Amino acid sequence: MRAKILDGKLISDQIRDELAEQVAEFTGKTGVVPCLAAILVGKDPASKVYVRNKQRACEKTGMGSQLHLLDQAVPQGQLLDLIAQLNADPKVHGILVQAPLPDHIDYTRVLDAVHPLKDVDAFHPENVGLISQGRPRYLPCTPHGIQQLLHRSGIPVTGKHVVIVGRSDIVGKPMAMLMMSRDSGLGPTAANATVTVCHSRTANLAATTQQADILIAAIGRPNFIKANMVRPGAVVVDVGINRTDDGLVGDVQFEAVQGVASAITPVPGGVGPLTVTMLLLNTLEAAKRQTAG
Repeated sequence: MRAKILDGKLISDQIRDELAEQVAEFTGKTGVVPCLAAILVGKDPASKVYVRNKQRACEKTGMGSQLHLLDQAVPQGQLLDLIAQLNADPKVHGILVQAPLPDHIDYTRVLDAVHPLKDVDAFHPENVGLISQGRPRYLPCTPHGIQQLLHRSGIPVTGKHVVIVGRSDIVGKPMAMLMMSRDSGLGPTAANATVTVCHSRTANLAATTQQADILIAAIGRPNFIKANMVRPGAVVVDVGINRTDDGLVGDVQFEAVQGVASAITPVPGGVGPLTVTMLLLNTLEAAKRQTAG
């Protein structure tokens, strides 16, 4: 039996329909249109597509959006000035600085410059700290999207062994915090997992991944997770998006692993759509917090 496909696009569409109703209700009561401002530095093709998808998603859910295009050679001070302007603009509720940034710009300084209330990516150290204490202001988009995907697919997390391959600040670390939290906000079965985080220097990596009830691959290497690294019947979530000569592939060798796992996400159409949707959820939450004063 081949693994069930976890359709991230279908679940994303369901959440966006719910979100559109919430946005309409919020705007009807307050007269405020939640607005996401995106900053794109340079002409990276993948980043352009990603930002454009976010703009379209905003429009479809009744939100406003802004796109600020800056030259690849823009001085860091000019970028920081733009962020300061957006921080001060009451009509802008969320700010997204699209990665990657040019080498001459200090990425950490840029992330720290975004006001924590407008940090809808949940990258600011204040927001990361709140997540670590179990009282998040906003949830990180990709990890929250994975939580929603598992929850809405009827896959319980409580008591399971979740193995995460990858320790990035964007996925691996926050994913671990959400999976082992006491309360996910989604119900009693969406958290309280036992979590192991692996990375490129983990000894006997396959021996660890084979223990996973739920295996989350976020290491950024095409087709890295092979069938012999997966316990039969495990749930496999592929976060990777890698462009190769053969096209777009994930971190998981999809065809081979599909024959071992009980459920698996495809690439594309798995985690990606949910990441964007969670960004919109955070933007609405940001508008509510800023409107409330």
